[in-house]
Amino acid sequence: MTMLRPATERRPGLIVAVLAMTGVVATGIQTLIVPLLGQLPSLLDASAADTAWVVTVTLLTSAVAVPISGRLGDMLGKRAVMIASLVPLIAGSVVCALSVSLGAMVVGRGLQGLGLGVVPLGISLLREVMPPQRMRSAVATMSASMGIGGALGLPFAAIVGQTTNWRIMFWTFAGLAVVALALLVWIVPAGHRPTPRPRFDTRGAVGLSLGLVSLLLGISKGASWGWLSLPTLTCAGLAVVCLALWTAHQLHASAPLVNLRSLSDRRVALANLVGLLISFCTYPLSYVIPQILQLPASTGYGLGQSMVAMALWLAPGGLAMLAIAPVSARLSARFGPRTTLSLGALVIAAGYVSTWWLMGSPWGLMIVVALCNVGVGMAYAAIPLILMDAVPPAETASANGFNTLCRAIGTSVAGAVIGGALAASATQVDTFTAPSAPALHAVLLVGVGLGGLACLLAWAIPRAPQTGSPAPALVGAGQGTRS
Repeated sequence: MTMLRPATERRPGLIVAVLAMTGVVATGIQTLIVPLLGQLPSLLDASAADTAWVVTVTLLTSAVAVPISGRLGDMLGKRAVMIASLVPLIAGSVVCALSVSLGAMVVGRGLQGLGLGVVPLGISLLREVMPPQRMRSAVATMSASMGIGGALGLPFAAIVGQTTNWRIMFWTFAGLAVVALALLVWIVPAGHRPTPRPRFDTRGAVGLSLGLVSLLLGISKGASWGWLSLPTLTCAGLAVVCLALWTAHQLHASAPLVNLRSLSDRRVALANLVGLLISFCTYPLSYVIPQILQLPASTGYGLGQSMVAMALWLAPGGLAMLAIAPVSARLSARFGPRTTLSLGALVIAAGYVSTWWLMGSPWGLMIVVALCNVGVGMAYAAIPLILMDAVPPAETASANGFNTLCRAIGTSVAGAVIGGALAASATQVDTFTAPSAPALHAVLLVGVGLGGLACLLAWAIPRAPQTGSPAPALVGAGQGTRS
C-alpha cells in the first residue's frame, strides 16, 4: 500500500467513489429486508412478533458498533477499522442468505449491523486523505451515499423479492461488500494514526452498549410490549441508570470513549441536536408515504401501488441527494456549513408543506420525497463539516460516530411515536388496516414543525473561527496528539 499511495493521492475522485460505494452498500443493507417483512413469518416459520427482531437486532447492534468503531478509528486508523467493519457485514449477509430459521436470520442481521459504522468512518477519513480544496465536495458525496443506499436498496429488494429467490438479495450485497473491501485495500490511503496510541475505554464501551441497547429496545418494542409493561419499564430504568453512570465515567475518564466535554462547544451540541431532529423528520419518508402509495384507493387517500411500483416511485429521492451534493459543497464553501444546514432544514419543512397539494398522485409524492431528500442531503453534508471545524483531527471519527448515533436515536423515537400514533387511529377498510387521514396529516405537520425548528437551531450554531488556526484541543483521550 505504501507504493500505491502517491498514485491514489493524484486520484481523489476515485477515492471518493470507493468510499461512497462502501457507504451505499452498508446503508442499502438497512432497507434490504423491508420487502420481506410480510413474508418472513412463513419463510422462517415464526410469528410476526418474533420476526420483528430481524429489524430490531440490526438497530441494536449498529447503535453499539457506531460509537465504538468511531473511537477505534481515531485510535487505529479509519481505513483499518472500515476494513474490519466490512468483515461482519459480509459474514452477516452470507448467514442471512443461508438462513432457514429465525435464529440464523437474527444472527445474520445482527452481524450486518456491526458494519454500519463505515459511513461516519469514511466521512472522517476524507479529512486525512483528500486535498483541502476537494474535502467539502467529497464529504457531501459521502454523506449522500446514506440516502442512495436506502433508495436503491429498496427497489432492488422489492424486484428481487417478487420475481425471484429472496436469497439473491443477500448474496448480491455480500458480493458488493467484498468488492468494496478489496477496493478499500487497493485504492484508499490509510490516513493517519495517533502516536502514541491512546488507551481504549473498555468500561465506557460496556456502559454505553448496555444503556443504548436498553433504551432502543424499550423504544422499538414498547408498542408491542405495552408502554407501561414491566419489560418496557425495566428497559427504561436500566437505560437511565447505565447512561447516567456512563456519562459520569466519560466526564472523569482520562481516555473517554466519547469526549462529552466537546458538547460544551455549541457547534457540536447544536449539530448533534439538529441531526437528531432531521433524522426524526426522515421517518415519514420511509413509513408514511410508502403506506399512502400502497394502500387501496377505497381508503380515500391510498394510491393502490404495488410494492415494486412504490419502491420505484421513491427511488428518485435517493438520487436527488446525490445530485445536490456538489451544490451543498459550493454553498458551504461560499457561505459556511451553518447556512447550508439551515437551508436544508428549511427545504425539508417546505417538502412536507407541499404534501397538502401533492398527496393525490404518485408523481406528486415522488416530488415530495425528492424535495425532502434534497434538504436531507444538504443537512447531512453540512453537519460533518461543522463537526470537523469544531473538534481536533484525532477526534473526528468519534464525533461523526456520535452524531450518527444521535440520528439513530431520532429515527427510533420517530418510529415509536409515529408508529404508535398511526396504529391508535387505524381502522378497517376492506381487508386492510389503515391509519386515518387526519393522523397522516398530523404526522406530516410534525415534519413541518421539526424541520422549521431544526432550521432555527442550525442558524444558532456559531460560525467557525476564521483565524486559520487549528481547533483547540479538548479535554479527553488523544487530544494532545494531532494526526
